[in-house]
Amino acid sequence: MLHPDRLFPADPDMRSIARRLYDSICDLPIVSPHGHTEAGWFAKNEPFPDPTQLLILPDHYLYRMLYSQGISMQDLGIRQTGSIDSRKIWRIFAEHYYLFRGTPTRIWLDYEFEMLFGLDQRLSAATADHYFDVIAEKLHQPEFLPRALYERFRIEVLATTDSPLDSLEDHRALRESGWKGRIIPTFRPDSVVDPAFHGFRQNIAKLGEQTGEDTTAWPGYLNALSKSRARFKALGATATDHGHPTANTANLSTAEAEKLFATVLSGNATAAQQELFRAQMLTEMARMSVDDGLVMQLHPGSFRNHNQKVFELFGRDSGADIPTATDYVHVLKPLLDLFGNEPSFTFILFTLDESAYSRELAPLAGHYPCLRLGPPWWFHDSPEGMLRFREMATETAGFYNTVGFNDDTRAFLSIPARHDVARRSDCAFLARLVAEHRLNEDEAFELAQDLTVNLVRKAYRL
Repeated sequence: MLHPDRLFPADPDMRSIARRLYDSICDLPIVSPHGHTEAGWFAKNEPFPDPTQLLILPDHYLYRMLYSQGISMQDLGIRQTGSIDSRKIWRIFAEHYYLFRGTPTRIWLDYEFEMLFGLDQRLSAATADHYFDVIAEKLHQPEFLPRALYERFRIEVLATTDSPLDSLEDHRALRESGWKGRIIPTFRPDSVVDPAFHGFRQNIAKLGEQTGEDTTAWPGYLNALSKSRARFKALGATATDHGHPTANTANLSTAEAEKLFATVLSGNATAAQQELFRAQMLTEMARMSVDDGLVMQLHPGSFRNHNQKVFELFGRDSGADIPTATDYVHVLKPLLDLFGNEPSFTFILFTLDESAYSRELAPLAGHYPCLRLGPPWWFHDSPEGMLRFREMATETAGFYNTVGFNDDTRAFLSIPARHDVARRSDCAFLARLVAEHRLNEDEAFELAQDLTVNLVRKAYRL
């Protein structure tokens, strides 16, 4: 199923250049600085249960598409309590595999099926049981245990994404186990900085209990967050991550911030006050990053849980998130006025609004020393999305104000597939520049390595 020249240009001269570039980087290690895998997989190192629970249930890319074609979440076993019929769910998925034609999901899955499991017939209703049996059998072999797969994938470092309320016991157990794999946490404070987050006030109270701080008062709340960040850093964290609906920032006085904090903690804040609080907390997180050196990531612009019925039945993050238009120039100015020129601060911006690449993000990153552009994310994590990003961002920000690639995935087995797509897409873009005599070939080889490993190591301080 996998053609060796997949994703390379159709023009034979450019294809030849892309192939040579790719051959120089294809075996480099994977640096995965941002994702949503679970440290517990590697701490416990137990077999993954079965193909459905490994590949379908955690992956909203899959069940989102199936749901859009009228297949119920219940039939797919999403967030179901009790036992599920994994083979039945797998058959539904296989019968509808054609829905993924032309999508990046299809590229990733075909890679996993062939490269990891040796399956070279297309998945369909006719091959569903064969696929299920082969994968299920292999998952219980020693070479398919989580740690063995980590090593097989040539992963250099893998970052998880964790709440400040997480005990991080699995990360601690990994550090004490003697295993050489490097799994590090990432500080994701949404649950304690977003007043719209379910259980916000209870989460604030728990944060106070964990840190021994009075989180009913603004100074104690900030101290608690600072202590929590230090706990993450002690276990290897190099970055924070923030999933706000907008990129809004604010610079309130201490008195104004204390008053706003009391309002949101009372549960009586308006939507505008909640947004102002999130904006102020991005500035506070930047202030802490200047102090403790943690790289700051912002993932804004998603209208999360858009389908109210799905949210009520299945909870958060059930595949109903929709991109929105996002302003960066105006709303980041309060934060950048304070910290935009700090040499010790790194702030990585992501977007779901591609129209912002050339208009806002590339010019900002092409000027402010603290700013770097994250790779195409989520809905744009595709060969086309990667090429659009390079075309629109490079003319102003260049390559060296970007941070390489990160996979941002819950689907562990897709990590090498996603990085392979990114490497091939970057080589295709570089090959065009060489063929058009805009870049010398020796520079393209240097850039291919930089885009694969060097930029991400530097940006994330790895």
